[in-house]
Amino acid sequence: MSVTVDGDKSGLVPDRMRRILRGPRAETVPALVGTACTFVGLIDIAAGVFPRFRASRMHTFAEVLPGTLGPFAAALSLSAGVLLLLLAHGLKRHKRRAWRAAVVLLPAGAVAQFAYRHSFIGVALSLLLLTLLLRHRGEFAALPDPRSRWKALANFVLMGAGSLGLGLLIVSAHPDKVVGDPGLTDRIEHVLYGLFGIEGPVGYTGDVDWTVGYSLGALGMLTALTTIYLAFRPEHPAARLTEDDEAHLRELLAKHGGRDSLGHFALRRDKGVVFSPSGKAAVTYRVVSGVMLASGDPIGDVEAWPGAIERFMDEAKAHSWTPAVMGCSETGGEVWTRETGLDALELGDEAVVDVADFSLTGRAMRNVRQMVKRIERNGYTTRVRRVRDLSDAELERVRAAAVAWRGTDTERGFSMALGRIGDPGDGDCVIATAHKVDEDGTESPYGDLKAMIHFVPWGPDGMSLELMRRDRAADPGMNELLIVAALQASPKIGIERVSLNFAMFRSALARGEKLGAGPVLRGWRGLLVFLSRWFQIESLYKFNAKFQPRWEPRFVVFRHSRDLPRIGWAAMQAEGFVNLALPRPFARRRPARQPRPCAHLPQQAAKHEIAA
Repeated sequence: MSVTVDGDKSGLVPDRMRRILRGPRAETVPALVGTACTFVGLIDIAAGVFPRFRASRMHTFAEVLPGTLGPFAAALSLSAGVLLLLLAHGLKRHKRRAWRAAVVLLPAGAVAQFAYRHSFIGVALSLLLLTLLLRHRGEFAALPDPRSRWKALANFVLMGAGSLGLGLLIVSAHPDKVVGDPGLTDRIEHVLYGLFGIEGPVGYTGDVDWTVGYSLGALGMLTALTTIYLAFRPEHPAARLTEDDEAHLRELLAKHGGRDSLGHFALRRDKGVVFSPSGKAAVTYRVVSGVMLASGDPIGDVEAWPGAIERFMDEAKAHSWTPAVMGCSETGGEVWTRETGLDALELGDEAVVDVADFSLTGRAMRNVRQMVKRIERNGYTTRVRRVRDLSDAELERVRAAAVAWRGTDTERGFSMALGRIGDPGDGDCVIATAHKVDEDGTESPYGDLKAMIHFVPWGPDGMSLELMRRDRAADPGMNELLIVAALQASPKIGIERVSLNFAMFRSALARGEKLGAGPVLRGWRGLLVFLSRWFQIESLYKFNAKFQPRWEPRFVVFRHSRDLPRIGWAAMQAEGFVNLALPRPFARRRPARQPRPCAHLPQQAAKHEIAA
């Protein structure tokens, strides 16, 4: 039976189910080929490093070959082996370019093994793998990944280290042919010279000198060529939001933005987007280390979500990316798992405060109330406004202070951060600022500004916390002061609900500290508390709990449990906790991104003035 989804009459649901059912089998051949490629690459490297078998039956035939063929074949076998090791991961990910390169390298490695080591087994394994690649060439159709220049530097470091290690093996693999007794320093010096094609201090008898020299030169050439290729190949940039994409997303948020507090973060311009066939729903994403990361729920009409999810999964399959979703709601998690066959795991909880229920009275709020009163007595004042109500001069001061008070070289955040303040299209954002005139009369470049928090819209009647910054010299408690000020001012600007920080593993921390918690739960909580020394796990939970919120669970959606470490690493990169960018002297300079004009901003402002 065919089911129509999102206005499509072609029966997408059965197609999805068929792909889910045959998914593991479809991955078997590339995984097998990738593993076999690793094995053959190691054999080729071993054939190039260690001397040939003089007792081989092919020795008589080898004697009539040109004299330099032995050393040249050793270098060729070594080069083919190293390149096959580099290609193995791409073959496991169905990459077409890796397949093409392997089809060329395998015959070269086979010829080199035949000419140098006379190994029929090595030749047979190479040809068997080549046959397997040709037979299943349809499995290797994945498109390339987005490219970045830092891969060239990473390749240079890794290939350089690998070449040094292999070079030491090559230099030491002929102990009976070495002249004298060179030490480790001499061997390392010989390798370093050999990588640049220069003769080193270690001498050999017979043709071994040529073999070692060719092999070291081949390693050096491989390192140089692969690094140059990665550094100067044509750019294939990651997907970015176009102006039309952003305008379409804003239309969807205007109609359905109240469903998810993370919806406005889909407007980050370093994300790509796929839309459902009807255009009524969208999924935004970023590709990091081969993981296609979506964040929050799909944008738009819930009934059209399956169509957008279908497009997302098709894009992941076309590039052989690992699909994952960070921070989706329970409803979103149910749709993702139902439509794709993926699995879900609770990641933490989002703190949501209902403005009508918020009050500073009562014993539970005593600590917050006392802190706020103390700061106010010290002369601090607060202002809560829409971003569009700030003057140009004040907005510039806010932007400059946000950069100066950041505390890290790069802006952090992906799934729950917008990454900008005061863009013409973000006039509905709310900013709360704390002010105090310095008693000593010193002039600050930011005026009397001491702290700020920035909220993005959550539908017409909500807002979601995006950023908190404070002057390091300001009194403690600035964030509590500004959150209380924002909650108290919310009714005046038409806000009924406020989303605060996300608390990772909140339920484990809460249950683990209760009376009667079991040893496993207490141990898990203890580990989280220990990790809180480096990551804001327990501190964010305790900070959010001060405001007596309700907790909304958030989930991570993934394909296999074995993908979780890779997804976690990619998420840490996306959120800015791990930065793999090139050092500043090597980074390509990019022109500053100018704020985009937003023609529909006056209509948005009028709408919210009516709502208020």
